[in-house]
Amino acid sequence: MELRAAYKETEVGVIPAQWEVKRLGDLGTIVRGGSPRPAGDPRFFNGSFAPWLTVAALTNIPDSQLRVTETFGFLTEEGSKRSRTLMDGTVIIANSGATLGVAKILGITCCANDGIAAIINQRTGNKSFICYYINSQTAHLREVIATGNGQPNLNTKLIRETALPFPKEDEQRAIAAALSDVDALLLRLDQLIPKKRDLKLGAMQELLAGRRRLPGFTGRWTERRIGDVGKCLRGVTYKGDTDLSPYDTPRTRRLLRSNNVQGSTVVARDIQFVNSERVSPQQLMQVNDILICMANGSKELVGKAGAFTIEDGYLYTFGAFMGCFRTSAERADPAFVFFLFQTGRYRDYINNLLAGSSINNLRPSTIESLEFPFPSMAEQAAIAAALSDMDSEIEALKSRREKTRAIKQGMMQELLTGRIRLV
Repeated sequence: MELRAAYKETEVGVIPAQWEVKRLGDLGTIVRGGSPRPAGDPRFFNGSFAPWLTVAALTNIPDSQLRVTETFGFLTEEGSKRSRTLMDGTVIIANSGATLGVAKILGITCCANDGIAAIINQRTGNKSFICYYINSQTAHLREVIATGNGQPNLNTKLIRETALPFPKEDEQRAIAAALSDVDALLLRLDQLIPKKRDLKLGAMQELLAGRRRLPGFTGRWTERRIGDVGKCLRGVTYKGDTDLSPYDTPRTRRLLRSNNVQGSTVVARDIQFVNSERVSPQQLMQVNDILICMANGSKELVGKAGAFTIEDGYLYTFGAFMGCFRTSAERADPAFVFFLFQTGRYRDYINNLLAGSSINNLRPSTIESLEFPFPSMAEQAAIAAALSDMDSEIEALKSRREKTRAIKQGMMQELLTGRIRLV
């Protein structure tokens, strides 16, 4: 590859000729936190003297938030003496667990366990720039652990020797500020989406119970069995060794299972393919069907339901541990019925049915016996439309968040390598 003028090839890739390459150990002293032993000893843990930061606490901090401002536990004074205290403003790096290779900046003074490394006595470098670069290398650092020395964590030697491109600090600040602006937008979206979900949940509970009426609607609601407005079908029975195919053929149907119900929606990922001779015509999924997990080793998953909206030209069916509720459009609005399957009342029904039983299994007749209040068809349609609009708003925000994340990734690749210069 021919290098552009004013660029050079280095161990961290092609960077501007004016930039240096440093190692994290050049920036300060690399240390690990300390965990009092034995773990859980009341002399050291569950105190009130010093905030206690663990790797597990970092998993609750969104990627778009660089600063760590709280912990989920405290040490006693004696426990703090057996740990390591890290000061506010310290760059930390998770060296084990699910967040291995993720860097943050402490926004508090706290004690840290030995799953966390830190750069103390930092002599040079913009802290945010350092974190952004380390976070851009997280996947690589995990590969080093998996295929390099086989150690279960990033030891201080590996961290100390990790190289990074190093522009002058005014350019580091400019890069960090640009990425921080994108993170601020991501954080706002990360906070807004759950709020919108909560608003939708509140509206759903009020509207579907008739406690809140949409403008223009009056009249009494009628308590009806779900079975009065549709039918619950049981899934396909098949032999795994002879009826499943590793790929789609003209003699197979796409088989949906519990894992295909994701967030109240049916998704066509990780699909199995079953012999079409095992599938009856009524077991072929139709748009607006509700796919239900009827049996599962986990009680929490029994009863989870998702709307089938896939229209990709393939024929789908569902497995024996699944059920499908098919609403009769002449008797009820299918979208309204689907939202009933997302209510707390529905979940309470399922929990009560499973309580005290060692068999986590629902029957179609059980689903059909559930009772809910129903308004007129016109009001059902209006409620479903209002809730669908709220769903669309949430999906639009999620799409915006994913696009913003993609933009940030592109910016990191360009800015942290100097392909785009801000100074």
